[in-house]
Amino acid sequence: MSDFVPGIELSRAFYAEVVAPLVAGVPHSAALIGPGSEVLAFDTGRSADHDWGPRVLVFTAPEAVEAVETRVVAGLPGRFRGFETVFDYHGVVRPGVEVADLGVWLEGRLGFDPEGGGGISLLDWLSVPWQSLAEVTGGEVFHDGLGRLEEVRAALRWYPADVWRYVLACQWRRIAQEEPFPGRCGEVGDELGSAVVAARLAREVMRLALLLRRRYPPYAKWLGSALARLPGSAELGEALGSALAARSWRARESGLAAAYGRVAALQNRVALAERLDERVRGFHDRPFQVIGGDRFARALLEAVSDPVVRALPLVGNVDQVSDSAELLMAPSRARAVTAAALGLGA
Repeated sequence: MSDFVPGIELSRAFYAEVVAPLVAGVPHSAALIGPGSEVLAFDTGRSADHDWGPRVLVFTAPEAVEAVETRVVAGLPGRFRGFETVFDYHGVVRPGVEVADLGVWLEGRLGFDPEGGGGISLLDWLSVPWQSLAEVTGGEVFHDGLGRLEEVRAALRWYPADVWRYVLACQWRRIAQEEPFPGRCGEVGDELGSAVVAARLAREVMRLALLLRRRYPPYAKWLGSALARLPGSAELGEALGSALAARSWRARESGLAAAYGRVAALQNRVALAERLDERVRGFHDRPFQVIGGDRFARALLEAVSDPVVRALPLVGNVDQVSDSAELLMAPSRARAVTAAALGLGA
């Protein structure tokens, strides 16, 4: 693994040296986006053992897709820099070059086409998993001859301000719902239960920190890696690590309290809502320290100007509704569930 070349570098070279000459003269865009650890630059030598190799997405006019694909497949060499150019990718043996119509591909990944009439709707924004948004806006565009791909990526780069406030408010609400539980579990001698709830809260804090820094949180495997890349995240990581390593609920609570203070301070710096006290406090008259996540949720909602967004239930986007992979990986299901949960027309 010491000779590992990141997939984004491999694919960039693959496009320049192999694919670009094969599609010369054809109006197209080319990129490495979509699923794959290499798209988010999380791949390592371990990644190369499956679903990995020289890959490029080529977008062209709908009527040209079949002919371009035939030309590319016929011209591909058997190997590129030691890697096979036809390999098993998620259970299907196929060339590392996929040719598609951009609108059709986006519809398949997101559940809607951002280039469609009317722009990106509220349901569009909230029904797409963070992982999928990260995959479409991450990676790299090697060539944008169609002049559309970078425009679409820019439109999806981050939430509109009021939608951002709403998603953050829902994330704070998730913390508020369970923040006294590590202490309550521990108080009755259930250190295992306390640790489980603390781990759940740590995940929500990590996702909140990423959202506050305008990063779509990746799915579980890469969540810690994504947090570690945030500038200034070392102290937050240490606080959460301390909470998870704790053997008693009071030590666990102390680590979480430090983490809460850091994300509260971050929200104040982002200035999306009224500035609030960043210190933890007692949970009513019980001996548990909490940040009072609902304070931050209310402040964010009060700063929302769009009445439709402001009237939504504090449920959130599809990732905040469910963590079922079978749901999140199926855009039609994700959209239907989000529409039902939020009372929005599909």
